[in-house]
Order: sequence, then structure tokens, then C-alpha cells
Amino acid sequence: MIHEKLAQYSPLPIRILAGIAFIIHGIPKLSNISGTEHFFSNMIGLPATLAPVVGLLEVVGGIALLVGVLTRIASILFIIEMIGSTIIAKLPKGFVAGYELDLLLLSIAVSLILSGPGRISIEWNILKRELFPKGKQIISLQKQQR
Repeated sequence: MIHEKLAQYSPLPIRILAGIAFIIHGIPKLSNISGTEHFFSNMIGLPATLAPVVGLLEVVGGIALLVGVLTRIASILFIIEMIGSTIIAKLPKGFVAGYELDLLLLSIAVSLILSGPGRISIEWNILKRELFPKGKQIISLQKQQR
């Protein structure tokens, strides 16, 4: 029983670290849009219009992870971004100094999809439910069935 209660808090440190990491990587993309657009279009062959979208995802999604709101949705979007980033930009560089951080952030996002935001989050403490999917209710139903 104590293990289950502690497990409710386990997403907090990974949410905080991932949120900070995404925000730190997103701010430079937004503060230098033209440079990011140039990098996207000329260096890795992506449409330049994707640059502000990725920057916004990283900053807004990072904030969402930090505070624990829309955690599963942000995590899904981050998984898509990290797969794309790994394949398109980082794979040729190799694991070290290449795609190791992307894989780490991808694994954190997968973990957050499975666990949800955890006990210390806006969804859990203020809204009293997860916005999508309703993971808190699913957990409660599972406990009642035991």
C-alpha cells in the first residue's frame, strides 16, 4: 500500500526536468526565428514554417509538464517531435553528442503517458481530474476492482 501511495509522486521529478529541458531548448528557437527557420529549411530539409511550431511546442509543452496540465497530450506531441528530431537531425551524429538526449526525453515522455501527471499537479490537485484521458478515474476504478 505504501508503494502505491509513493508511486503517485514519481512523475514529479521527471516532469520538472523534462519541462525545464524543453523550455530551455524552445526559447532559443523562438528568440531567433529566422535562424531556426534557416536551420530547418537549409540544414535538415524541413519547411521553415515548422520552426515556430516546434519552438512553441517546446516552450508551451514544457510549461504544461512543469505545472502538470495536459501532461499526456504534451507527452504525445513530444514523442512525435523526438522521433522526428532523432531521425532527421541527430541520427548521423551518432549516439553521444547526437541523439542520446532525444532518446532520454522520448523515454520520459513515454513514462509520462503511462503514469500521467502524478499527485502533485494542476490536473490532480486543482482540477481534480486529468483533462485527457481521465487517468485518475481509471486508477480509482482499478483500485475498486481489487
